[in-house]
Amino acid sequence: MMTDMVNDRKEINEAIVAGDIALNSLYAAQEKLDSAKGWSWLDMFGGGFLTDMIKHSKMDEASRCMENAKYNLKKFQKELRDINLSLDLRMEVGGFLSFADFFFDGLVADYLVQSKIEDARRQVSDAINMISDILRTLRASV
Repeated sequence: MMTDMVNDRKEINEAIVAGDIALNSLYAAQEKLDSAKGWSWLDMFGGGFLTDMIKHSKMDEASRCMENAKYNLKKFQKELRDINLSLDLRMEVGGFLSFADFFFDGLVADYLVQSKIEDARRQVSDAINMISDILRTLRASV
């Protein structure tokens, strides 16, 4: 019985560590998406080729951060399963319509890119809130 409690505590602590890593990667993605959003707004209202290039660089950074967060979330989900909890969280990491934005540069393409960025920001924000809640619960149980 004492061994079970020690094992449970160990598994919960492993889940907390994995959750913290996932949460930090989500915050990094959020920061990159915020930057991409700013450049996207600038591009919509008068930016040129240079603005487009910077915006796409920021979007690529955000995509990489979201992929990293997705990987870390999978590890967190595995740790949660070890303590009989489940987390059903999916993040879509799309191409942000890069091709259309570069080759059909205009207000409609810029708006579609802005919309994709907003969708990604919403997903990341929802994931941050969910992971934070789970981590509070886990920390309270240790």
